Amino acid sequence: MRKPHPLTRSALWLKRCMLAGLALGALGVQAQGLTDNPDWKETEVPAPPAFSKDHLLAIEMPHYVSLKFGVDPATLAITSDGIVRYVMVATNASGSVNAMYEGIRCATGEVKTYARASNNGVWSVVKEPQWRDFSDNLPSKHAIAFARQGACDGRAAAASSAADIIKAMKK
Repeated sequence: MRKPHPLTRSALWLKRCMLAGLALGALGVQAQGLTDNPDWKETEVPAPPAFSKDHLLAIEMPHYVSLKFGVDPATLAITSDGIVRYVMVATNASGSVNAMYEGIRCATGEVKTYARASNNGVWSVVKEPQWRDFSDNLPSKHAIAFARQGACDGRAAAASSAADIIKAMKK
């Protein structure tokens, strides 16, 4: 009796993707409701919070990134609209600090920068901030790294709480 031909890696991957798609369709999962909801509105954005450099949760970045990134856990918030808001602190080799007050919309894979602060810690609010896709050509990929390391629960939703984000970041 002849053995069946083994599937190549790409054929196996394709088969798994198709099965997953069928399973989600059969379950009636409505992911589009999260990403394509025409009625979705961002909640009012609070003023940029004060931040500290003393207890940052480190973000693992590729070896070629010279800046060190960390999130101030005291600034983490998940709002009712599904946005994870936080202060990201970037430090260079000489110790100079820049901070960004940002929001991640996990359901759509987007990030928005609301304000920036330099070494003096004074916030400069971004006029008309825009949502940008994670795949945009950003100067740094810190937002997607943060999303993958704890801000988002998979690719569909924000983590359930700030405590869950902190726990995931400390693993």
